Amino acid sequence: MLDVSEASIGRAGKALAEGRLVAFPTETVYGLGANAFDEKAVARIFEAKARPNFDPLIVHIAELSQADRVVSSLPPAARALMERLWPGPLTLILPKRDEVPDLVTSGLPTVALRFPANAVAQDLIRAAGLPIAAPSANPFGYLSPTTADHVAAMLGDKVDFIIDGGPCRIGVESTVLDVTGERPVVLRPGGMPVESIEEVVGKVEILDRSEAKPTSPGQLPSHYAPHTKLYLVPSGGLAYAKPHGKAAALVYDAASKEALAHAHGAPSHFRTIRVLSESGDLLESAARLFSTLHELDSGGFDEIWAERLPELGLGRAVNDRLFKASEKR
Repeated sequence: MLDVSEASIGRAGKALAEGRLVAFPTETVYGLGANAFDEKAVARIFEAKARPNFDPLIVHIAELSQADRVVSSLPPAARALMERLWPGPLTLILPKRDEVPDLVTSGLPTVALRFPANAVAQDLIRAAGLPIAAPSANPFGYLSPTTADHVAAMLGDKVDFIIDGGPCRIGVESTVLDVTGERPVVLRPGGMPVESIEEVVGKVEILDRSEAKPTSPGQLPSHYAPHTKLYLVPSGGLAYAKPHGKAAALVYDAASKEALAHAHGAPSHFRTIRVLSESGDLLESAARLFSTLHELDSGGFDEIWAERLPELGLGRAVNDRLFKASEKR
């Protein structure tokens, strides 16, 4: 547990830059932060939270100028909201820059961006010198933490550092507003009143989460489907695959690649075999999933065939994403 002294925050900021996890206070709830540009560090967030799939994370900044590192363009409504309501409990959905890993955005072309009003959070982001990706600092499905003690009780040694900034002032998550369409849409009510938003941009739509078709990542049966058809098979099933045309194989580890190489006739089915983690590290596999899929998707293949990972830890998350990306037969 760290205090809010300059030395402690500097130490935590350095840890973030080195790829470690830091829990920190905001005015809404405590966040579990990682370097937003470090895929492996971001994968550790999902591992620590036992998050069942790769839902997008909110990226936190401490200067308006940092938005340029994360978003590719700013709609007029976004500029007005930033000037009037930031820093504050408002998250904006914006077009993302290519530099933001797909693991942060769940493969979407947009990124969730926020400028928290908590001074400790701002100091930490400045100390790290980079935007911080951070969901709430709690295991998936549990109550969001509003004190450092909540974080310690729920996550314990899964977090490298916890900054104790006292209880959160608001205590509910930020309002999430999509400003990429013709009219802003509230995707999640939260700490910023809708009335305050409408004072800046006029009438907004509010997504009815109980009746509308699911639109948030992780809910759709098909999500981040590459242009190339992807087929998902059980572990070891690639030896029996019958692809058509130029095909690529995606396997879990070096042992899986070796087994496929010695399977009767199987190697001739595939022009290339890509490995998510040579050592069979689930964390590395999660961190490399999106980038590897992008690479294969742009490789001129007719089909991609992937095998399931072990159904444990982050393997479940990787399998979930592969299933959503696959052809349903």
